[in-house]
Amino acid sequence: MNKFKIGLGVTGGIAAYKAVEVLRLLQKAGGESSVAMTRHATEFVQPLTFRALTDRHVIVDDYDPENPDPIAHINFSQEIDLLLIVPATANIIGKFANGVADDFLSSTYLATTAPVMVAPAMNTTMWEQPATQRNVAQLKSDGVHFVEPVAGELACKTVGTGKLEDVENIVSQALAVVEEARTRGVEEAKAKNQSPKAIDLSGERFLITVGGTREAIDPVRFISNHSSGKMGFAVAEAAAARGAEVTVVAGVTTVEPPANVKVIRGVSAQAMYDGVMAELANATVFVGAAAVADYAPANAANAKIKKEGRDEMTLELKKTPDILANVSKNRHEGLLVVGFAAETNDVIGYARSKMEKKGLDLVVANDITKEGAGFNTDTNIATIISRESETEMPLMSKRELADRILDAVLGLRSEI
Repeated sequence: MNKFKIGLGVTGGIAAYKAVEVLRLLQKAGGESSVAMTRHATEFVQPLTFRALTDRHVIVDDYDPENPDPIAHINFSQEIDLLLIVPATANIIGKFANGVADDFLSSTYLATTAPVMVAPAMNTTMWEQPATQRNVAQLKSDGVHFVEPVAGELACKTVGTGKLEDVENIVSQALAVVEEARTRGVEEAKAKNQSPKAIDLSGERFLITVGGTREAIDPVRFISNHSSGKMGFAVAEAAAARGAEVTVVAGVTTVEPPANVKVIRGVSAQAMYDGVMAELANATVFVGAAAVADYAPANAANAKIKKEGRDEMTLELKKTPDILANVSKNRHEGLLVVGFAAETNDVIGYARSKMEKKGLDLVVANDITKEGAGFNTDTNIATIISRESETEMPLMSKRELADRILDAVLGLRSEI
């Protein structure tokens, strides 16, 4: 199965700790998960546990000042392949069945267009209550998938039906629903004589630079920047998901590369340049998303520079290869060249200047001083600039922005 995205919802039951095991199994299967918790769930498992495992903000409240996305229940719900609730309490089942949206998770349920799977866990009497069974029946008729609870000894020491199903079975059923939904989407698109978006980049070969570079001062010290690689990897993931062949030349990153992409490491600007030029002839689209150092020490020391007797140290710097300009200069017929412009002022002006000087087809410009944009965030705010237009993108996840960029690339391709 290609890489997939799960929205994992955790509610306030004693089985909440099992959601950690579900998350790990989803990751082993190639899944990427975002986690949302109810307030009561945080009394059983701390959000920090899930944040450490996913390297993502765990959402409990839309309006929490630490939440990087002010419309998270919309963006969270729209970028997943499955909303999976583990465990599901009688309370959340009742909310879903009756359209109640008084917290993040119930709002997400109403906002998502993805399949929903629910794994209940509760006391036997609560599970067998007519009200609970009415709500379950309603959700099943609405198309919600259920991983039925099993019989066994419960946390309250009673024996009966209500125990959470084994995590392996939950994950197995979740993967089956994701695969079924993907297959159905392709078949429906074919039946309408349309090309499904999932394969609209089939035949394109993307070459993408990602992350920051490190320029050695000595074997210990280096010059670098704050780039995490999240935006570049989001573009790579989106392109691969839409049928493209993707090669990434990656510098230093804080996140793992997506599945189904070829990764070449180029830690310094020169190494990244060499990696790009070696692969360029095979590419049909180049995306320069890396934050490449403009300068490097002219003479890196072979041994660690000692500080004894030095109150100051002067570095002589030399320019590094301009990867984006050289790609554009050496482009072959049909190659589209996309650049990024991370600025702090006169963002559009500098981005258009960069487009003209380097002969780019498209520039993605963003003001890194804006909240929710820039380095090491899961969201971004950008303007996609072509020679004829400027399209402002509001705050959204980097993965969603990646698809908007790819839509713009497709628009350029149709004009050629």
